Amino acid sequence: MSGEYNASQIQILEGLEAVRKRPGMYIGSTGPRGLHHLVYEVVDNSIDEAMAGYCDRVEVTLCPDNSVLVVDNGRGIPVDKHPKANKSTLEVVMTVLHAGGKFGEGGYKVSGGLHGVGASVVNALSAWMEVEVCRDGGRFRQRYEKGKPTAPVSRVGDSDQTGTITTFLPDPDIFTDTVIFEYDTLLYRLRELAFLNKGLTIVFKDLRGEDPREKTLRYEGGIADFIKYLNKNKDPLHEKVIYISGEKDEVQVEAALQYHDGYNENLFSFANNINTAEGGTHEAGFKTALTRVINDYARKNNILKEKDNNLQGEDIREGMTAVISVKVKEPQFEGQTKQKLGNTEIKGIVDTLFAEELNNFLQENPAPAKKIIEKSVLAARARDAARKARELTRRKNALENTTLPGKLTDCTSRDPSESELYLVEGNSAGGSAKGGRDPRTQAILPLRGKILNVEKARLDRILGNEEIKSMITAIGCGISDDFDIVKARYRKIVIMTDADVDGAHIRTLLLTFFYRYMRPLIDNGYVYIAQPPLFKVRIKKEKGDYYFYREDDMRNFIRGFEESAYDKPQRYKGLGEMNPEQLWETTMDPGKRTLLLVELEDAVAADEIFTILMGDKVEPRKEFIQANALMAKELDI
Repeated sequence: MSGEYNASQIQILEGLEAVRKRPGMYIGSTGPRGLHHLVYEVVDNSIDEAMAGYCDRVEVTLCPDNSVLVVDNGRGIPVDKHPKANKSTLEVVMTVLHAGGKFGEGGYKVSGGLHGVGASVVNALSAWMEVEVCRDGGRFRQRYEKGKPTAPVSRVGDSDQTGTITTFLPDPDIFTDTVIFEYDTLLYRLRELAFLNKGLTIVFKDLRGEDPREKTLRYEGGIADFIKYLNKNKDPLHEKVIYISGEKDEVQVEAALQYHDGYNENLFSFANNINTAEGGTHEAGFKTALTRVINDYARKNNILKEKDNNLQGEDIREGMTAVISVKVKEPQFEGQTKQKLGNTEIKGIVDTLFAEELNNFLQENPAPAKKIIEKSVLAARARDAARKARELTRRKNALENTTLPGKLTDCTSRDPSESELYLVEGNSAGGSAKGGRDPRTQAILPLRGKILNVEKARLDRILGNEEIKSMITAIGCGISDDFDIVKARYRKIVIMTDADVDGAHIRTLLLTFFYRYMRPLIDNGYVYIAQPPLFKVRIKKEKGDYYFYREDDMRNFIRGFEESAYDKPQRYKGLGEMNPEQLWETTMDPGKRTLLLVELEDAVAADEIFTILMGDKVEPRKEFIQANALMAKELDI
């Protein structure tokens, strides 16, 4: 073997070849998430025009061939010759990384997107792309295939309009999982952008299939309307949304909040329209101001007595739905995915602007102010009760790894990366799972009945539920503010319930618990749903069993045989009907099983669904079931 290493072995990737070679570096993945990111990048360019004050309408269309058409009425990408590149600026923007109006002065005051690589990255990862620009009295067009122009930019007509029309088709050679866009996934993000940019009209059309859909999204109230939307299935404590808007040192700040009678805190933050899921300095400034102003108001109005301790931030944020949005000229994000805002100066700016406006609201609206503080006081008492419950539980080792619950059948491996915990519905299924598992890597925890619905309970009551305590102990990484994912004893937590209504309910209760109190398990890809088969067919001559997850597949299979050749198909109503060997073969064998990874594409969407399914209001749940009845029928659950 030669150890030679010289200049001939150094590759230089020209143009957009680097993007096609390593697409994950630019869009995160080549799965569904990366696919949808292509649309967001093109739309973000139009939104940048809106934030600059030059665009008030964006149209996004999913075409019958699954290509995407994005039209805006902004200024249009410049088409004149670029002084350095010696070719049309449009071609430079579409084919050169880090070429755009987001760098230096004069292009955009604030912008989103992928540091100016968005348009060219989408072009590189598309089978083809066409861009048409209206500006300077003309219509100009250029087509690209796999990132390369097929001809120079040409003038194709006259126009008295301005704007950019972009059409692209994702390259199936890159997106090997799927190139089919999900309507709901795109709708959530486009709705979010409409809320974050008040007065902007976004029209979303889906022309695929027999029933075209069209949605017009426009919110004059901006993020105040966003709060109303988020709380539409909750019972607000005060009708008026608290809204502030201001600017300081060229930083634009908007914040809106409203309290409801539930127990969950929902704080969504954005910087330049990008969802900062991990928070950052804007969130820190908001929280600091909120805690200080509420405590000051409570003291001055004698709601908190001298002997009382100050309310803590978590007490004040119980039952709060809030959105904070900042527009920053030079945002500093931690990581390419832009999950956290890092500009240190933003904390003080948000604190100052928000504190003044919040104080004004409380002074002018004493009735809702009193309700908010009384709720916070109750939350503080519940937190104290939960702390005592946790301390008691710890003394009994319920939050420690040392003494595991008696009903847990643990695996022998102590390596979390290969260990799996199956949460199984009932003792009968638990018995089959214990008998059929791989004892080295698979642990079994049977759950009796339905766990507490955490959507309707405070933490002190949740910690008193025996089934939840067993899960916390088995998983080993704590709960809520005590959560530490490093202590997780398993990297796969598999929910395995019956394929019936009760099983679906238990699964939803468990997912609600993980989402509200152990969310990093979901964020880090630790939570899965087992897929046990629904049907078994035995072929007499072969003396072999065949398993099916869908009734259609089972029916198609038996059509190939005479009726006398097989026994009557068996429909499994519960996991307990399978013997250990069958359960291993169909559902637990890593070489054959199908597991669904639980993912959260959008925290706003997830919160909405959990509130609908597990909240107090019946009507939204009824509407959701009616709207999704066809999908549920197809899923056979």
